[in-house]
Amino acid sequence: MQPVDFTTLTAAWVELRQEWVPARLEQVYQRDRHTVLLGLRTFDRRGWLGLSWHPQAARFCLSNPPPRTPDTFTFSEQLRHQLNGLALVAIEPIAPWERVLDLHFARRPNDPPVWHLYVEIMGKYSNVVLVNAENVVITAAHQVSSQQSSLRPIQTGQPYEFPPRLTDATPSLDESFQQWQDRLTLIPVPLRRSLLGIYRGLSSGLVNSMAEAAALDPNQPTDQLTIEAWQRLWECWRQWLTQLDKGDFRPGWRSEGYTVLGWGSTEPVETVQRLLDRYYTDQLNQQEFSQLHHQLSQKLSNLLKKLSVKATDFRQRLQQSAGADRYREHADLLMAYSHEWQPGMKQITLTEFATGAPVTISLDPEKTAVQMAQAFYKRHQKLRRSRAAIEPLLAEVQAEIDYLEQTEVALIEVDRYHTSEDLKSLNEIREELIQQGYLDDSTHRQKSGSTEPPQFIQYKTPSGFDVLVGRNNRQNDYLTFRLAGDYDLWFHTQEIPGSHLLLRLPPGAVPEDADLQFTADRAAYHSRARQSDRVPVVYTQPQHVYKPKGAKPGIAIYKQERILWGKPAPHAT
Repeated sequence: MQPVDFTTLTAAWVELRQEWVPARLEQVYQRDRHTVLLGLRTFDRRGWLGLSWHPQAARFCLSNPPPRTPDTFTFSEQLRHQLNGLALVAIEPIAPWERVLDLHFARRPNDPPVWHLYVEIMGKYSNVVLVNAENVVITAAHQVSSQQSSLRPIQTGQPYEFPPRLTDATPSLDESFQQWQDRLTLIPVPLRRSLLGIYRGLSSGLVNSMAEAAALDPNQPTDQLTIEAWQRLWECWRQWLTQLDKGDFRPGWRSEGYTVLGWGSTEPVETVQRLLDRYYTDQLNQQEFSQLHHQLSQKLSNLLKKLSVKATDFRQRLQQSAGADRYREHADLLMAYSHEWQPGMKQITLTEFATGAPVTISLDPEKTAVQMAQAFYKRHQKLRRSRAAIEPLLAEVQAEIDYLEQTEVALIEVDRYHTSEDLKSLNEIREELIQQGYLDDSTHRQKSGSTEPPQFIQYKTPSGFDVLVGRNNRQNDYLTFRLAGDYDLWFHTQEIPGSHLLLRLPPGAVPEDADLQFTADRAAYHSRARQSDRVPVVYTQPQHVYKPKGAKPGIAIYKQERILWGKPAPHAT
């Protein structure tokens, strides 16, 4: 993940200072344990300024509005108590070439600041610290004790100290080419190492993009560069410093990461704020998505394995109980032909009542025919009771297997991160598994139910009708039992776990065969059988789809269905 370096931070605060200072602070909301949002209002706009001290994605930029869930963090409550209603009157770095910004808060735009909010963007040492006019720390996002850092502790009630000053050389437009080159060639090391080791304000990403713009290899030793190469690098160096000096930034996407200088940009972005918010939101979502997907996949796999073993055991016991009637038949024969029994017999051959076929019965030589018949009757009753007890247990286990396999299909549906909707769908699966008792997450913060309708996967049939696909069990239930209309058609793979699909039809519309086949193909793809060549798909009217009493999310039964053979296909035609 590309970190926010000095150049990027400068671009962000310069842009913000021009458009958002002064502004009134109306609200404070902490989105997670690493990000707090400040709700700002100017004469003509409102927005949310995001301050993040995430160890990998620390940043300072405008962000999207927060979710409508309660904020229970102490840090945001302290900020809200001290800063609410005050004016943000200035955003300044604490010193040249430092990655620490000082946000001044005053009662009115022209008053002296009464609070300072220091935003330290320094990788894993990032922090946000609130300081009063006497320079005393009131609260901090991350408290640092003297045991953790004897050089610079940050604790409530203690004086705030700036980070240690940098001792590296300061980049300057006044520096001559010869002096600059002499510094970099003093020790023959790779170019990247030389630039990062001698000058402050540089980052690996900046050096790499600068070398790329100069058509150089950043790993090439400085003593092997030609004078032409040095000249190209010098021009890029001067361009960087000029853009910093003038505040002339050109945000854009690169093939890997982003740039605020325009170097190697493949797609320009309107503002630095939008660039940073989108990049780090996507990166953190991708990170969270991968971890959560792996966690849920492992959990479902383990649960299904355990349930499969349990179901196999129940089936074996049912097979044993299937011989219950045979024991009763043997007992009846022994009672009817007890006169043919002789003491010491180990087996006896008798004639079956219904067919007249000979039946050989094993006997205990120490028991009489009547005693053996009584033992067979008891065995028959025991096996019958066993069947009566096991059948509902097996049905319960099979229902769990069906539900978890359906959930597993939903997990396969979102196997890769593309948009925030993918992460949202994954979180809905986790929420559902917690509610159903399959996950016990003690650190999970319960979220209130979303009032927004689900964002389904959507297709267009050849005739232009909409096809909606549920991403998970929650969306399947919403699509089938709340959204479906009287004129729509409901699709699902036959006896195969998969998504619910809805072919939306306006009143009076009749779908062509191509529309039905198109929808069946998508139903086959969004199922557990997507690797098959042909998959049976049922479709019916939504009024013929029911949810069994007490059934888990995503489970439905149907009637008056028709069958099509679908060919798994992911994309609309």
